[in-house]
Amino acid sequence: MSGVSLSCIDDKFEKDEIKQITAEEMQSILDLEEVQLIDVRTPKEHEENHIPNSQNIDFNSPTFADDISKLDKNKPVILYCKSGRRSAKCAKKMKDAGFEKIYDLEGGISKWRHSDKQDI
Repeated sequence: MSGVSLSCIDDKFEKDEIKQITAEEMQSILDLEEVQLIDVRTPKEHEENHIPNSQNIDFNSPTFADDISKLDKNKPVILYCKSGRRSAKCAKKMKDAGFEKIYDLEGGISKWRHSDKQDI
């Protein structure tokens, strides 16, 4: 398997840190860990195009705080949006809510679509 090994990712991961990851790193994490993959875009955006096995929790929804409270705070979370702006804001809110391991897909789904990892 090519890419980054999980131990390398874990070694670089500081508690209470939000880690930006590439599409390749995301694939390695998905292969090796049980992860909550969260699309923070609108339901319409999610319906049009999303990364397989992702869960849609709209960052701009009035129920956002309740929705994320239903997730497991001890399980790693990978967040993505269209370009990375919303997921970065979401990551901060999740960190404040006590989530331990937060990964943010660098460049969002836009960058992922142009990577060779589109068949995740």
